[in-house]
Amino acid sequence: MLLKASPAFALLSAHGDNLGPLFSSVSSSPNTLSLSILRGKVSTGFVVCASKGATDKPLTGVVFEPFEEVKKELNLVPTAPQVSLARQKYSDECEIALNEQINVEYNVSYVYHAMFAYFDRDNVALKGLAKFFKESSLEEREHAEKLMEYQNKRGGKVKLQSIVMPLSEFDHVEKGDALYAMELALSLEKLTNEKLLKLHSVAEQNHDVQLTDFIESEFLAEQVEAIKKISEYVAQLRRVGKGHGVWHFNQMLLHEEETVVA
Repeated sequence: MLLKASPAFALLSAHGDNLGPLFSSVSSSPNTLSLSILRGKVSTGFVVCASKGATDKPLTGVVFEPFEEVKKELNLVPTAPQVSLARQKYSDECEIALNEQINVEYNVSYVYHAMFAYFDRDNVALKGLAKFFKESSLEEREHAEKLMEYQNKRGGKVKLQSIVMPLSEFDHVEKGDALYAMELALSLEKLTNEKLLKLHSVAEQNHDVQLTDFIESEFLAEQVEAIKKISEYVAQLRRVGKGHGVWHFNQMLLHEEETVVA
């Protein structure tokens, strides 16, 4: 390291005299440390400068040149008005799989809505079950909308597909309507989970880390919780049978939130 000193003001004094050499007592060796203080005729201040003999060599190992790399990215910005500007590293396979999952969520929501309508009938009158399936239908619709928002965020296009007409009758001779409907709900949740895992697999195959993280953080954990919850309901309904116990189970669902708050 070579440490040098220079005047704080100009190299020439107020009288135009040359202040002499800017540096003094300079060692020729780059590893030798030398310090000299040169005071100007006009000012008493000074500036200390540090330098090293090898500083004039160019830097090496630079891996990011933003102005050069952005030229490549500019070629990826579409100019056609019908093409998304936000789309980046988003494959057609992921876009198609995401639209399929939207359709799954809407179909499941439709079935749950049909269950709500059935248990809300005056000759069935199981308000707790009706409330549970109405909330389930709304939740699945919210999942579909969340997927639609993500599709738009990634620059894909939402393409809604046909929804299959669900059952309208859920009475079962052996199981009864409550157990039959809840077992059907459990099957739907497991099917939805399988479809989500398929979407997750497509994202991994296309190395789409963002879509993978979205599915894991927003859906998979919640789906496992839903399967566990409905599995417990199925087990309880199998215990109580088709008689008076169903009414008590219905009351439990009807006042479940009040019990949790209390």
